[in-house]
Amino acid sequence: IESPIIYLDYNATTPLDDAVSASMLPYLQGRFGNPSSGHWYGVKEKQAVTSARENVAELIGCSAAELVFTSGGTESVNWAMKGVADTHAHRGRHIVTSKVEHVVVLECCKYLQATQGFEVTLVDVDEWGRVSVEAVKAALRPDTIFVSIMHANNETGTINPIGDISAVVRSHGAIMHTDASQSIGKIPV
Repeated sequence: IESPIIYLDYNATTPLDDAVSASMLPYLQGRFGNPSSGHWYGVKEKQAVTSARENVAELIGCSAAELVFTSGGTESVNWAMKGVADTHAHRGRHIVTSKVEHVVVLECCKYLQATQGFEVTLVDVDEWGRVSVEAVKAALRPDTIFVSIMHANNETGTINPIGDISAVVRSHGAIMHTDASQSIGKIPV
């Protein structure tokens, strides 16, 4: 007798929902066109991209002009962190993150340490796996340019108090980055 398989990695990937499949199928089977082209096909696809951009902006509470679509979370985190580091290095070379961040954040921090001389402070989590506001506040220094703390942990599901952490980081004059890829569409962000 075969035992039923229990799949517990839905944060990494899931079966394609029928509604998503139905929405995407036209683009996979016949709709085409470079959305940056001025011809009929391009204009039609630009409308679809614009609509998608507006939907995502509404979901996360920003303007459509603030969005940059990338290939996924890894590219997004690298662009954000390396971009902030490059742009703000003149203000300082200190980054704060936690010991339980997604590997892409930790690897990006290692890269910035090795190639650009950044210092990284890794804060501990509490007994529930959360990053506390107090831990972040204690790690901030005059040369801290940004803090990167995930909203929801991809392995444990722990939700960090990002609003409170962000307030402390902003009051310090640093930039707040959060990887919310495990939260979007699941809980309010």
